[in-house]
Amino acid sequence: MKIAPSILTADFTKLKKELETIETADYIHVDIMDGNFVPNISFGPAITKQISQNTKNLLDIHLMVLDPLKWIDGFTFSNTEYITVHYESNNLDETIKKIKQNKVKVGISIKPETDKEVLLPYLKDIDLVLVMSVEPGFGGQKFMASSLDKMQYFSELKKKNNYNYEIEVDGGVNLETGLLCAKNGATILVAGSYLFNMEDRKKGIEGLACLK
Repeated sequence: MKIAPSILTADFTKLKKELETIETADYIHVDIMDGNFVPNISFGPAITKQISQNTKNLLDIHLMVLDPLKWIDGFTFSNTEYITVHYESNNLDETIKKIKQNKVKVGISIKPETDKEVLLPYLKDIDLVLVMSVEPGFGGQKFMASSLDKMQYFSELKKKNNYNYEIEVDGGVNLETGLLCAKNGATILVAGSYLFNMEDRKKGIEGLACLK
């Protein structure tokens, strides 16, 4: 299992030290919120650039924004591995094209209430499906068991059609819910509060990484 700690939960007054505590993870998950697509604001390209410059980890950028097309260049750094945008946002097709032009891997996410089948036309051409297991916009929410069906659905389609996308899960992930995700086809777990509330975060990452 690949692990992507959500930096949103970190203490930004000591960002470099916080990043060092999670350096054994596969990615750093960066939640970007514009106050329009979701009722919350996080941070923008300037802070993300500081994150990029202070870690050797690859960045997993999650744009919870209304107009992602305007944001792609600002979040394309040398270590940006994925940029994930929401199906429910504006100009999806143009945004996907722009991400590919920037030589970054493409992810698409859907909110918990969005029908999973809306992604069928995109699955052959993308690198990641992000299943939200909470309502996007706030950390610390309880895991929604209804998301497991979506993971299983995308996992079966991946096997059946020989697709190459990762199946990422974001929201309420801990050892118990992470195991459920693993058993239903998830390949990347995003963990925020669970990891950052630990003293030994590397041990926490190791525990999640062993799930299968």
